[in-house]
Amino acid sequence: MGCGSIKDRLHISTIDADARELALKNGVGLEIADFCWAMYMDCGRESHIAASAEKARGIDSKWFHAPFAELAACAIDPKVLELTRERYLDSISIAAQLGINRVVIHGGYIPYVYFPEHYVEQSVEFWRTLLPRLPENIVIALENVMEPDPTMLIRIVEGVGDDRMGLCFDAGHANCEISSMLPMEWIDPMAPYLKHVHLHNNLGKKDMHASLNEGTIPMEALIDRIVSLAPNATFTIENQHSLHSLEWLASLGYI
Repeated sequence: MGCGSIKDRLHISTIDADARELALKNGVGLEIADFCWAMYMDCGRESHIAASAEKARGIDSKWFHAPFAELAACAIDPKVLELTRERYLDSISIAAQLGINRVVIHGGYIPYVYFPEHYVEQSVEFWRTLLPRLPENIVIALENVMEPDPTMLIRIVEGVGDDRMGLCFDAGHANCEISSMLPMEWIDPMAPYLKHVHLHNNLGKKDMHASLNEGTIPMEALIDRIVSLAPNATFTIENQHSLHSLEWLASLGYI
């Protein structure tokens, strides 16, 4: 059995069309992922904000996932860098309209495009410049996607040196073939900086966003280790159909 309840720290991503219903039924929070697609920030903006507000209505604990496609804090092209800055500022503005001050943002690393040193140095500069423009109560959690290990993300957070910025550990991404470490090996070095965790499983190759008990990640051991080392970290189930993951968590006493 699991090490104890994480119900008060658990969220469901709105990549699941039933996320609101499941969150209310199970008494957990919500992660608004509707604006991962940046087009919604421009086309039908107000209607999309209203739809997200309705999903979040009556739910106390919330995270917001910023858009990520073609965006990178370490971009080489100055115009891409400026677009990244504009999108992140706008994301945080939309989150604020929804009453959310916790935002997940992809680190933006692409192997064979960015040298690790460039990725770290430019990301530190980007965030040092941007954070003073953000609300004092903002929480930014940088998420691993194509990083082979947690080292670069840790160096970015340490280099920025602002308590408002930490890390989001995506367990499924750490189990894809791009990762040079097993998911369990990511936890200890990330733990001091860990603000949030994305939970989903896969077979160790592709990013499947499968249910928590359907893959090669030892999910029970992983959750227990995170709870032990980062007791304030929150969690989001990132499945298109979250019911099976919720049932699995309930069967082990996590909710």
